[in-house]
Amino acid sequence: MHQLSVIIVNYNVRYFLEQALHSVMRATRNIDAEVWVVDNNSVDGSMEMVKSLFPSVKCLENKENLGFSKANNQAIRMSQSRYVLLLNPDTVLQDDTLEKCVAFMDEHLDAGGLGVRMIDGKGQFLPESKRGLPSPAVAFYKMTGLSALFPRSKTFGRYHLKFLDENSIHRVDVLSGAFMLLRSEVLGKIGLLDEDFFMYGEDIDLSYRITQAGYHNYYFPQTTIIHYKGESTKKRSANYVKVFYNAMVLFARKHYSKSIAGRLNVFIQLAIYLRATIALAYRALSSAWLPILDFLLIYAGYFGITRYWEEYNKYVKGFYPDTYFSLHIPVYILTVLFCVYLSGGYDRPLSVRRIVRGAAFGALIAFSGYAFLPKSLQFSRAILLLGCAWSIAAPLLLRLLMHFLKTGKTQLADTRAYRIAIVAGMAESQRIEGLLTRSMVKMDAITRVSPDNSRPEGFAGNLGQVAEVVDIFNVNLVIFSAADVVSSHIMEVMSHLSGRSVQFKIVPEGSHFVIGSNSKDERGELFTLDLSFTIENLEIRRKKRILDLGLVAVFFLLSPLLLMLKKGRFLMTHWFKVLWGKETWVSYANRPNTDYLPRLKPGCLYPGMLYANAELESAVNLNYARDYHVYQDLHTIWIYLTRSIASGNPPTA
Repeated sequence: MHQLSVIIVNYNVRYFLEQALHSVMRATRNIDAEVWVVDNNSVDGSMEMVKSLFPSVKCLENKENLGFSKANNQAIRMSQSRYVLLLNPDTVLQDDTLEKCVAFMDEHLDAGGLGVRMIDGKGQFLPESKRGLPSPAVAFYKMTGLSALFPRSKTFGRYHLKFLDENSIHRVDVLSGAFMLLRSEVLGKIGLLDEDFFMYGEDIDLSYRITQAGYHNYYFPQTTIIHYKGESTKKRSANYVKVFYNAMVLFARKHYSKSIAGRLNVFIQLAIYLRATIALAYRALSSAWLPILDFLLIYAGYFGITRYWEEYNKYVKGFYPDTYFSLHIPVYILTVLFCVYLSGGYDRPLSVRRIVRGAAFGALIAFSGYAFLPKSLQFSRAILLLGCAWSIAAPLLLRLLMHFLKTGKTQLADTRAYRIAIVAGMAESQRIEGLLTRSMVKMDAITRVSPDNSRPEGFAGNLGQVAEVVDIFNVNLVIFSAADVVSSHIMEVMSHLSGRSVQFKIVPEGSHFVIGSNSKDERGELFTLDLSFTIENLEIRRKKRILDLGLVAVFFLLSPLLLMLKKGRFLMTHWFKVLWGKETWVSYANRPNTDYLPRLKPGCLYPGMLYANAELESAVNLNYARDYHVYQDLHTIWIYLTRSIASGNPPTA
């Protein structure tokens, strides 16, 4: 029997999985352990990577996504060890994490489960490291927002237990499924993960059953792990609200009396609709408030200019009609703001170049369109000219004000190139520099930092001087070599610098990618030679949508001709779906096997369809996502309309 079984459930996160396994291998060097990876039908090459780089890892490959509980249970049933660790693939362990945790469990026979201190990709403490049981009262405080208003209250703040010191050992109610060390003997008594919980809630259920069996769950902060993927962003989605709270309903039905569960169920159902409505409203407002503010500011400028013109311009007789204020000015402003949107002026982070470019182009269109209006609608070319100038200046001034006030995510993009500090030995430093260069990362300067206490020639400082190097050289990105710096030292530096405007990334040993995350609200990101998708760019996606709508208009005008052609009739059957955004004209082939690629709407055509070779579909899809240009869609449609298909049948994606 082994001392420990580490079980990782993977689904299309190859790069995170590789880094996690590197850290697990280092953490199990002094432990008799077996490592399992259960793959839920990934298509990103995860399992090929595991078999190639980690031959000692035991693999289970499912033909469908079975969910978190079922996948973990598969490996638990086959494992033979005193302890089982359920570990997320987007984590990094310290070298001694598992030794410390196993030793604690050996010394505390009352411990049924154990969780550790977790930080995000910027070194910030993750509150889900320790949680309370979602009793009816705790659930009420969470769903009404009282827990967020009074996080350190012993009454209202029991969900994340923020009133407990994050650096002290505590007994807690609930462990996080990201790192959940379990005593196999206890699992034998209480059963495995409840497979009714597909996503969310299974860790709460298992933690509760551990305490009901007379054991304790411990929060153990004497070791720290990195957990990259934050939950904050997706928690604002209506779908998350429904799935999460339904898991709470399932938990209540299972563990509380029928009367309590019934009352709680009614309350939770109401909370689902309330929180879902709030989530949808929040998402709408978070997208619309800045354009609305721009509109009001520009309109105020137009209004002031017009009133001034009416009062003081001797060539103006009388006042402008109400329609000028209620129709003409709004049309001018909306034209400008639409062009700002098309230019990417509302994408995060905000860019001065995109804002000015869009506003200037919109003002040009508005001013040019004025010339085509009837004389009866041409009120004042001077006011329009001044208004167009204000339309360019106002959004920019507003962004500058918000930038200096540091209001949330409205700060302007830092257009400077990265000023990088690489913490690694000479060989790894040179390798990482080459990786960054070939990945076309925009760099302004690179500073080398020794991975130990020495300071060889060519290095600006050593590991203990990273903070000084960051300050002196104005560094905004620190990259660690996992081959040269132990994970505990990486996490110490991250925690020490967590309050500064600096990003952190890690290069796993021998890998060709750099991985990290800017905050707990963002998913991890990569600098990699292997995978970079043009189609993920918001501006590119916008151009693709504009092309779709443009072709909708063209096909409508050409509909008499297209309806005479078999292939034309096929295109027209998709006209409404593309118009309403349900489809796109060109998308991936064989979409069910593209989970590792950026999401696209279904398409009626696909690139490479003329070849009719299923073996090429994966490569064609990859090239389409990685090197996308709108000309590819135009070329595909042109070829479809002008050349015959070998099969003689209209292709479908």
